[in-house]
Amino acid sequence: MILAQAASEALQIAQANQAGLIALAKGIGAAAAALGVAYIGNKAAEGVARNPAAATKILVQAILGMALAEGLGVLSIFLIS
Repeated sequence: MILAQAASEALQIAQANQAGLIALAKGIGAAAAALGVAYIGNKAAEGVARNPAAATKILVQAILGMALAEGLGVLSIFLIS
């Protein structure tokens, strides 16, 4: 009886730890996506500062890159389970 209770409590603790690790992995994926978007924005701003005539082309490429980086963040949140 006591052994069954101990096993049940150990299982509950393991499930709680697993949920915490899953949440941590999702958070890391979202943070990585945010850092990617920030890096792309930074480099786009640098590119426009160096060559203002190419601002439109740089903006289009930056938006595409940010969308792809954010898409990976969304995938990391939904695919980690």
